[in-house]
Parts: sequence; C-alpha cells; structure tokens
Amino acid sequence: MITLTQLEYIVAVDTYRHFGKAAESCFITQPTLSMQIKKLEEDLEIIIFDRSKQPLIPTDVGQRIIEQARVVLKQSEELTNIVKDHKNQVSGMLRIGIIPTLAPYLLPIFIGRYKKKYPNIFIKVVEQTTDQIVNLLNKDLIDVGILVTPLGEQKIIEKPLFYEEMLIYVNPESELYKKKEITLKDIAIPEIWLLSDGHCFRDQVINLCSFLGTVDSQLPFHFEAGSLETLMNIVDREGGITLIPELAKLGMSEKRQENVRSFSNLKPLREVSLVYSRHFAKHKLINLLWREIKDAIPEELQNEQRGTVVEWK
Repeated sequence: MITLTQLEYIVAVDTYRHFGKAAESCFITQPTLSMQIKKLEEDLEIIIFDRSKQPLIPTDVGQRIIEQARVVLKQSEELTNIVKDHKNQVSGMLRIGIIPTLAPYLLPIFIGRYKKKYPNIFIKVVEQTTDQIVNLLNKDLIDVGILVTPLGEQKIIEKPLFYEEMLIYVNPESELYKKKEITLKDIAIPEIWLLSDGHCFRDQVINLCSFLGTVDSQLPFHFEAGSLETLMNIVDREGGITLIPELAKLGMSEKRQENVRSFSNLKPLREVSLVYSRHFAKHKLINLLWREIKDAIPEELQNEQRGTVVEWK
C-alpha cells in the first residue's frame, strides 16, 4: 500500500537528486528514507530512480510517478486547508520568492502589515531571479513568487498585482538631463548602465530599446550590476543613465527624484504578478497576500490602461 510518507520521500529525492540531502529535508536518517523508497519500488515492481547516474535521476516511469505524487501531496494538503477554512483559521507556512528589482521597494510596504494581521502565518522570503523562482515553484520549494509577467509557463498561474512605469534615472551632467522630452531613441546610447544577465528588468530594457551589442564603449569601465541601487550610485558618480521601475522612486530623496525622467512618446510598464503552481493548495493564504499587496499599492499603479506593457521573454 502506497503511503503519503513514501510519496513525500520520492518527491524529496527528485527535488534534491541526493539521498542524503533529501533525508535531511525530511528530518529522517538516510537509511530510513532509502528503505522506504526501496519498499515502494518493490511493491510497485518498478525502479523509480536510476542510482547508477550521478546525480541520480528518475527513470521514465519514475518521473511519471513523481509528477503524480506531487499532485497527490498537494491535494492532501488541500484537505487540511478545507478544514481550516471551515473553522475560519488563517495559519500555516507561506514561502515567498521575490525578484531583486522588487524586493527592496515592495516588501517594506506590505510584509509587516500582513504579518501583524495574520500572526499565525509563518512567512519565509527568499530573493531570487525569475528563472530560479520558477524552478523553486516547480520543485515545490516555495509556494508563491512575486515577479514580472507574462511568463508563458503552462504549469504556472499568474495573478496580476500592478503595473509600474519604467523610468529613466539620469546623471545631471548628461545631455538627457537638460531635455524636456525624452524618447525611446534617446536612451539607446552607449552611456546606459544595465543590470547583469538573469534579471528580467535588463531584458525589458533591451526589448524596449530594441538593441543588442556593445553598450559600454563610452563608459569609464565595464560593469554589470546585480541591484538597481548599485546602478543609481554608479550613475551618480560616473555619469550616464539607467532605467528604474516606478516603485524605486517612491522612497527616493527629493534630490534623487530630480534625476528621474519619464518618456514623452510612450509610457512603458512592467506587469507585476503573484505566480504559483496550478496545483497550489494554499488558496486562502495567497488570496490574502494578493489583497494585502493590492491595498498597499497606489491605485494609479493598478491601471493597466495607463501605458504599454513591455514583455521580457
């Protein structure tokens, strides 16, 4: 007879591709985990994992069983949530992944209030790139992501939150600082500083400019930053321009806000959403999180019609 515990064990091994790490994540010894998986394989008369490969991988039939196991575990969790909903309980763990270009600006305006309102929800937040968040969602290592959409992932549900404008941050000595109107053509220049590869905001900037190639020939040194704050500090000291999302402006000093410009011929937007697996079991927690973020965001940022959404994929 297959047990939920056995299903948890094979999912853990598939996630970590290592018996020792899987056992550690399940808070059991490796021999116990190995014995239970071996028993499951014997009962089903199949091999779930190819142990000759390093790291180990599922067999073809094993992969199908693991995929169904993830669904079954989610559905079993949903049974618990149905009971909690019936008793009007708001509790449990919520693991959130958020991209670096949102974390420093979005988290402070909602996370504290969310935790105070729902003290029985244990919140764990990790900061990762979009690709890493999608990977963690597929492996059930986080429950929900906050990132830029659309993704176009079949196994991921997107729940839009708001639409923030893409703005220009300009050094006062730049020619663009003096211009009353700035167009897309104006920013396709070598003096633009970009985030490093892996950041969706970098891809949006490149899509917006519709240019690829050497963008650093007139910069004092080659540098690709991992954070927007670093880019703005570089622009302040070394010159040039960079693009920033609208939320980054909200907490800025008045002096820095003087360096921010909007496009005159277009209002480019990035769509920010909650994303989660199609088998997500914590519907109540995610709806409460969605509502809390919406309440914290200025109403004008929730209007999709105020500009044009720029895709990044």
